[in-house]
Amino acid sequence: MSRIATGTGDQGQTGLADGSRLPKDHARVQADRAVDDLNSALGLCLALRQDAALERVQRELFDLGADLSLAKGGPRITPEHVARLDAELDALERALPPLTNFILPGGSEAAARLHHARTVCRRAERALVTMGERGQALVYLNRLGDLLFLLARQVNRDAGAADVKVRF
Repeated sequence: MSRIATGTGDQGQTGLADGSRLPKDHARVQADRAVDDLNSALGLCLALRQDAALERVQRELFDLGADLSLAKGGPRITPEHVARLDAELDALERALPPLTNFILPGGSEAAARLHHARTVCRRAERALVTMGERGQALVYLNRLGDLLFLLARQVNRDAGAADVKVRF
């Protein structure tokens, strides 16, 4: 890339990595941008609290975005990626007290950012569904949303902040 601002998108189309062009509101482009949004949200989380697992997830999301930016791409997200998230989910669930009621996004700033990243993850997941994705990338994002929820709870616990319980 020699220039960022090329003007080629001024008419509402964007280029994919393979050189093809699609309208900016095409489902594939929307899914790719939603994954980019998620990666940026994780960057905000990492600015507050370094975490090797989240750094790994950022690289995996970059690979997923690369797959989405190809008309016939990937998949680089494999069952092994999902299995690793499953193992991390299991470990976190064992370490946390069981939920007895619904909780609101909040607590510490780091936890609130993780909750926000979770909602961005769910948006990316919906964008993949809209584009017709039914493979490992969709499963990966589903598990990642769950992991971000548990990480937010763990961060609150580590910070001595309580989960923000919903009062009915």
